[in-house]
Amino acid sequence: MKNKNVFVTGAGGFIGSHLVEKLVELGANVTALVKYNSMNRWGYVDFFKESIKEKIKVISGDLMDADFLRKNMEDIDIVFHLGALIAIPYSYTAPRHNFETNVIGTLNVMEAAKENSVKKVIHTSTSEVYGTPDKLPIKEGSELKGQSPYSASKIGADKVAESYYYSFGLPVLILRPFNTYGPRQSARAIIPTIISQALKNDKIVIGNSKPTRDFNFVYDLVDAFIKAAKTNIVGETINIGTGKEVSILELAEKIKEIVNKNIELVHDKERYRPSKSEVNRLCADNSKAKELLKWGPKYSLDDGLKITTKWIEENINFYKTNIYNV
Repeated sequence: MKNKNVFVTGAGGFIGSHLVEKLVELGANVTALVKYNSMNRWGYVDFFKESIKEKIKVISGDLMDADFLRKNMEDIDIVFHLGALIAIPYSYTAPRHNFETNVIGTLNVMEAAKENSVKKVIHTSTSEVYGTPDKLPIKEGSELKGQSPYSASKIGADKVAESYYYSFGLPVLILRPFNTYGPRQSARAIIPTIISQALKNDKIVIGNSKPTRDFNFVYDLVDAFIKAAKTNIVGETINIGTGKEVSILELAEKIKEIVNKNIELVHDKERYRPSKSEVNRLCADNSKAKELLKWGPKYSLDDGLKITTKWIEENINFYKTNIYNV
């Protein structure tokens, strides 16, 4: 990655910020796209050490501005497209916002990459596109199910990226991460929701505790992005997951042990998904990632949860544990 000109969308977000830090460490020339706001805040890029900030080019803009993307993607070698709306509960209340950002935003990224002859585009998918699977573990060729507006928008985004590979020869590789967690993640995700409440409150309020998920630690996912960028493989979709599933209830019990508190677990119907929209089980078949990327998870769930808990404890004031974060 040394001296490669890379462009990262969603750079101010949870996963994107970790990826930017790693790219800087590897010597890449990073252009970090963060969403424009009038307060000139860069999301988690603001958390970076000054020694990292001075090595990246931060630009504020929006995925919906095709001309902006086209102009700023000149002379770029590799695009990491992580920018998206990702909160499933929010997609129920604002489906149009999800489709515009995730589908049209991806279209704009692919078109800008095509017009600038970018050498490789890594597009970020999600395990939510599978919905509740007919068979576990889930292979990349499994049926795609739009069980929420979010998952439908990401299916659309994946197909846009795929179409630019087949139609225009754009060198696209799609990574499909299963649920990711780690330092900096917001409380719109289940793990920081449980941890922050366990640290701050006298009870943990969650929705449905029966579904299972396959949890990636963020450092492992960043490693997959880097390996994907280094390989010559394009035109593929690759699952990134551990191959292990854990229920939300089991997750809560693990976190209670880590914080060393016998705290009450409360189920709130407001936090349940509509019954037909709930994805009941997710577990990755990661054999393709092992074969094509030589990738595998290095962090156990227990170790990842301990690292995440420590970070949240140190930054607990960022979490509004009395509010349901959609």
